Order: sequence, then structure tokens, then C-alpha cells
Amino acid sequence: MNALGPLEAAVMDTLWHATEPARVRDVLDALAPHRTPAYTTVMTVLDNLHRKGWVVRELDGKAYRYQPAFSREEAAAQALRDVLDATGDPAAVLLHFARSASRKELAALRRALEERRSKR
Repeated sequence: MNALGPLEAAVMDTLWHATEPARVRDVLDALAPHRTPAYTTVMTVLDNLHRKGWVVRELDGKAYRYQPAFSREEAAAQALRDVLDATGDPAAVLLHFARSASRKELAALRRALEERRSKR
């Protein structure tokens, strides 16, 4: 999965917070308090995110409505997967992470491992 640039990340954040698929104008309006990109810039960013597989779109009249192709949590998990795949020793990376994890994070990992074991 390709990393996102700052504006792409802001657009994805906007879409993840949206309660329904958004038009370019909706995204532009949501970005307005903090950023002031041009309409065409947001349209290009959304088109690029669609091409990269980060968003799906549906034609509504003459405009597209965009929504995330996956949740923020799924994107973070994929980013972690990409990091692990890029290392020479993913097991060592996981062990280092486990040593730095909080009790809450370790409990979540234990639950996930137990769920996985019970599905076998």
C-alpha cells in the first residue's frame, strides 16, 4: 500500500470521519477550517486516491461520491504489514514491539491470538 502525502492523509481523515459518501465540495468544505486547497486540487487528490485503491466512488448525477475503501484501522494494519514485510526479520520486529507494548495493547494481542486459535 502506498504511503499518503499530507493532503491525501487529510482527505482520508475527512472521509473516515464522514457519515456518508462525500462529494469533492463536501471534502473541500470539511478541509476549509485548516487548509484552503483549490477545488480542482481536491478533485485530483480524490481521483489519485481512487486510482491507488484508497477510496471507492459512485457517480451521483454529474458528480462522484467518495468513501474509504477500508477503515482507518485496516489501513494502519496494512501499513504495519508493509513494515514487517520490508524488514529482514519480521519476528524480531514483533518481539521488539511486544517488549514495548502497554498492558492494554498486550491484552488486545492476546485476545486476537486466542480468537485466531479458536477458529482453527
